[in-house]
Amino acid sequence: MKLNELKYTEGARKERKRLGRGHATGQGKTAGKGHKGQNARSGGGVPIGFEGGQTPLFRRIPKRGFTNINRVDYAIVNVESLNQFEDKATVTIDALKAAGLVKKELDGVKILGNGELTKSLTVSAHKFSKSAVAAIEQAGGKVEVI
Repeated sequence: MKLNELKYTEGARKERKRLGRGHATGQGKTAGKGHKGQNARSGGGVPIGFEGGQTPLFRRIPKRGFTNINRVDYAIVNVESLNQFEDKATVTIDALKAAGLVKKELDGVKILGNGELTKSLTVSAHKFSKSAVAAIEQAGGKVEVI
């Protein structure tokens, strides 16, 4: 088989409906838009959620709470999961990603003090809880805030 012999399988492609090309096309003259009116005009139509002048559903439903635009989201890693690293190792964000402990860095990585650390590690992250700092230093490791 050569490139010039390639053919589409039957029914794989469909002709585009040609609008406004005369009566014989099936969608000629007004091109399926009817006569005059807002939807017949170029650029016409109504916005999404418009309900003909009635107060839209989105505005009728009560609103609650608010979204803080200054929120900082941290990827969380517990101290106990750092035991999978070798003793005296330096644990960086890249090392955490490679180990699968952090999928997305988000706005930073925070180490929490849940569990027990048995190895002496140098851990560098954006934030640490007090209990995490205590656990890392108790195991003979160091904490580096990025």
